[in-house]
Amino acid sequence: MKAATVQKSPSRALAVPHIPVERFALRCGAQLLVSPRPGASVCAVQVHLRGGNSLDPTGREGLALLTGRLVDQGTTESSEEELAARLENAGGSLGGGATGLSGQMANERWELLLETLCECLTTPTYPEEKIERQKQRLIDRLKVDLEDPRVQGAQLFRKLVYGSHWLGRPEHGEPATVGRIGRADLKRFHASNWCGKRALIAFCGEAPPAKVRRLLDARLADWRPGEELGPPDLDFPPRTPRVAAFPAERQQVHVFLGHLGITRTDPDYAALTVMDHVLGTGPGFTNRISRRLRDELGLAYTVSASISSSAGVLPGIFTAYIGTSPAHLATAVSGFLREIRRIQRELVPRDELALAKNYLTGSFVLGFERAARRVQTIVSAERNKLPDDHLSQLVRAFAAVTPEDVRRVAQKHLSAEEPCLVVAGPVKEKDVEKLLVSSRRR
Repeated sequence: MKAATVQKSPSRALAVPHIPVERFALRCGAQLLVSPRPGASVCAVQVHLRGGNSLDPTGREGLALLTGRLVDQGTTESSEEELAARLENAGGSLGGGATGLSGQMANERWELLLETLCECLTTPTYPEEKIERQKQRLIDRLKVDLEDPRVQGAQLFRKLVYGSHWLGRPEHGEPATVGRIGRADLKRFHASNWCGKRALIAFCGEAPPAKVRRLLDARLADWRPGEELGPPDLDFPPRTPRVAAFPAERQQVHVFLGHLGITRTDPDYAALTVMDHVLGTGPGFTNRISRRLRDELGLAYTVSASISSSAGVLPGIFTAYIGTSPAHLATAVSGFLREIRRIQRELVPRDELALAKNYLTGSFVLGFERAARRVQTIVSAERNKLPDDHLSQLVRAFAAVTPEDVRRVAQKHLSAEEPCLVVAGPVKEKDVEKLLVSSRRR
């Protein structure tokens, strides 16, 4: 597969990725984005259905996920086995989830990929035996997760940050809620929410964009347009210190510290991404938290902090995470808060900032070689209403970040005084509360 198209910025000689996109409106109401890629060996497609698990009914959380996972388990035209054989014989794959489905295939078979996708998208039959099999797999996985301190700690942390908002619910549901889901629920959810006006389709490959549009217009001609979704729920709890614990007799504690983050369209996104690489993201040689807590103090192997990585249409979360021994818990929490305050108060030395920026600008273009990554990027850009040249703008914005920018955005967007703190492991909630109070005073 060819590498991403690269443009050179004359002022800074930066490698800038460029993903061309042609836009179409399909008769069924769906938006189509096609990124032509001459000479590509693999094509990829993604259908994003707006809403996802935000539409899960109370008591049946996991319904959106199962609706998507089961669309390739049989249609009115083909059985699951026939669909699987068709894809495998062409070296392709197709899979669904809470927000739609995606797939890829050798470029010369792009028509087969799109035809199969349309069939699964519009006419799944939800065979009873396939439903029970998928439900049991999901329930078994969720039961394992119930005993996993890291998974439960992460979920508690999301609930502290997002409160009663749907983003604070378990993404895949719970064993009891999944167990209540039946065939009628799946068919009703698909009929109501998998419709043309909620669909965003992205395709990347060698096929001419006009041909892609004609094929999809023909195969989706009878797809119900449905209704567009209204504006998203933006009701989040205020930023205040909150704590929770998941008690578990383990040899390790999992620590999550942070608060509500930013959307992808925040004007400080580029500067915050650079700040992340100074503070706690990327390879260890470019971030302070890994260098201090992992390399110098030896508290853990896995440690990170980021606010930009979760940014989307809705606000993400600033998350600082470490897995360490119970004896080092206080040191880890105070270490997080110390580094947050440090980056808010002190200007980052220019050589340290240059290291982070060079890593970001040098590696950024490499992430767009795969067709699947390209369609993900196209969908994300469209959902966030980013301009066509957003990738080139972003790389140049990385390069332009100054020490003053890093300090400014750290002061504006990070808080060492009002964080949420979750600890999972051999600990009690009252001890977590005392720990946060004492750490904030240091």
